[in-house]
Amino acid sequence: MRGMAIRVFLVPLLVASAAGLPASQEIVDRIAARVENDIILLSDIRVLGRYQQFLDGKSETDAQLLERLIDQWMVRTEADASRFPQPSDAEIDRALERLRKSFASAEEYEARRKQSGLSESEVRGIVASQLYLSDYLDSRFRPTVQVDPKAIEDFYKKSIVPQAKALGQEPPSLDAAREAIQEALVQRGINEQAEKWLKESRTRLHIENLLDGGSK
Repeated sequence: MRGMAIRVFLVPLLVASAAGLPASQEIVDRIAARVENDIILLSDIRVLGRYQQFLDGKSETDAQLLERLIDQWMVRTEADASRFPQPSDAEIDRALERLRKSFASAEEYEARRKQSGLSESEVRGIVASQLYLSDYLDSRFRPTVQVDPKAIEDFYKKSIVPQAKALGQEPPSLDAAREAIQEALVQRGINEQAEKWLKESRTRLHIENLLDGGSK
């Protein structure tokens, strides 16, 4: 149930792969931003855009993608400093399987992957990075999230029941849906706290945006 957190922190590989491209289409790279003593490359933005295209059939603007990459830098820097463990191969395999099942069919998955220009190894690397960041955020903020029983009932009445009726289905009982609703609300709380932390953390960083010539 960490899907929302994973969607928020999509992580590209550090360098875009030019494998398979003829020499005339070689990628010309440059620095898009400096964050403290590190850099974010234009190729990082391009890979993230390709991954969004793969998932959703569209991508955000370069400026929006750069903002995501800066957020990811903050999360990764803190996770690395705390020696947070990398996901195991088995965990990455399970995450990849969930990703494949999010598509209508294996054929659609392959077609969209190839259309985006991502190799299977690139997809695996991105998924592994997503998992690392989302697991860290979960471990950092989950213990502080409290879910009120009334919030569960309200979510059931305002979201679960209307959604089921709109589909012409009989809604599950509150007891049957309680565990899933609690987890959804916990995830919402994790995301809200993560966003607040990221916003506060940015004020303490030196960020030079070279994509549009500005700095902040």
